[in-house]
Amino acid sequence: MVKTNRAQREALFRVFQRDFPSWVTPYKRKTQTGITVPVPSIQYRKFRAKVQPFFGGDCVMLPYAGMWLGIEKDGYVHS
Repeated sequence: MVKTNRAQREALFRVFQRDFPSWVTPYKRKTQTGITVPVPSIQYRKFRAKVQPFFGGDCVMLPYAGMWLGIEKDGYVHS
């Protein structure tokens, strides 16, 4: 797994929420009744495992929706 800072992890979770909007945090998701339940997220761990280092820069790269997203150290996401 690639080492990331807090801003990169928060940006990574926002990208994860595009496909799984019911997740409030990496460990809590909303149920149908609107109550948040702590559940370990296997999907999020698999999603984070896709992150790769970018050689020649400070960002990390993530394959997403047929393109590569770059996540900078300050949390800025670009394609």
